[in-house]
Amino acid sequence: MIRTRKVISFVAVLLLATATLSGAQAQTRTLEERKADIVQKKAVLGPDHPSVALGIISLATSYSAQGRFDEAEALYKENLAIWQKTLGADHLVVATSLNYLAWIYYQQGRLAEAEPLFKRSLAIREGGLGPDHPGVASSLHFLAALYDSQGRYSEALPLYKGSLAIQEKAFGTDSLIVATNLNNLGWLYYNQGRYAAAEPLYQRSLDIREKSLGPRHPGVAASLKNLALLYYIQGRIDEAEPLYRRGMEIDEQNAARPIVLAR
Repeated sequence: MIRTRKVISFVAVLLLATATLSGAQAQTRTLEERKADIVQKKAVLGPDHPSVALGIISLATSYSAQGRFDEAEALYKENLAIWQKTLGADHLVVATSLNYLAWIYYQQGRLAEAEPLFKRSLAIREGGLGPDHPGVASSLHFLAALYDSQGRYSEALPLYKGSLAIQEKAFGTDSLIVATNLNNLGWLYYNQGRYAAAEPLYQRSLDIREKSLGPRHPGVAASLKNLALLYYIQGRIDEAEPLYRRGMEIDEQNAARPIVLAR
């Protein structure tokens, strides 16, 4: 039975802050240096110390970003084992670790292994945070995306809708995270051939992104091309063409834009 935790403990908040600092420091250190640092911390602090776990998750994330999935997986498993041992199997930090491991499986197409981890993370968050928390929305979205990728649309649909409802309540109907969820829900309808249902979602996502990001942002370009594709598949070529052309122009302009380093 999942133990209910209505408030994330001070320890968890402290760990989150430490992880943020650790991530910033990691950008200036090589992977080998970070591996050596983990070994040293294990020797000094013990293998189950929170500082060890934070170093492991930082290194695993770097491996994952480089496509070194075998090395990342081993570290994600080690991180999960530490948190389960020190915090308990139903702690909210464990839920996050489960998502990390599930995501590495998802990236490799190991969906049968990812699914129970996403489900367990969702159950922990629902018990610890309540059904209307943004963290629950994220877990619903992960699981919906997994079902969506398998063509399990009838299972994905209520999860996408549930995630969207929570996000709208928590962040407002015009937030960028809502725009992303609208786009994904629209894509599901598109894959089902439910074009009339997809269109207002794509259009609303585009409106939010244009308002929040400006008319030349890559996110706007993505929304324009999604809507153009929807029109094209229905034979609405005259409506599709200007949207697609505008999306491509934005992409080309952003690709040609020089990178300006902050001073």
